[in-house]
Amino acid sequence: MIKVCQTSLPGVLKIERFAFEDNRGIYGEIYKKQEYFDAGIVVEFIEQDFSCSHKNVLRGMHGDPKTWKLISCPYGELYLAVLNYDSDSSHFGKSEGFILTPKNRLQILIPPMHANGHLILSNWAIFHYNQSEYYTDGKNQFTVKWNDPRFNVSWPVENPILSKRDG
Repeated sequence: MIKVCQTSLPGVLKIERFAFEDNRGIYGEIYKKQEYFDAGIVVEFIEQDFSCSHKNVLRGMHGDPKTWKLISCPYGELYLAVLNYDSDSSHFGKSEGFILTPKNRLQILIPPMHANGHLILSNWAIFHYNQSEYYTDGKNQFTVKWNDPRFNVSWPVENPILSKRDG
């Protein structure tokens, strides 16, 4: 069962998944196609990916014109930033941040033309995402610098660990 809420960015949805929890931990599903379709989310996901990173690693901000992403954090704690990068949108340049953990079971659905990046808040975390398009080594992606002054994306870190692409 899922609960879907609109965020401050049109098209970006916050999804709360329900799970079983007891003294052993948490058991839950990450994705069940029919539940999402019943909730009006009729995106066909064709690839699942993950990254496992340690505290203060910031990956992103990346996006492309075609790919929908459904993002979750099955282990650890991460901060996810989403930026509307659609210059035809009245919300261009607006962003919102979310904290994702296995305990809060939040997922964020991100439409095309939105950049996303994530920062690891715990010692280790897993960033998991379903995609509607196959990954092509970033060839079709745009990259926005994490601290680009045009957008003023809020991050809970001053000196993150970055790749050359994201630095």
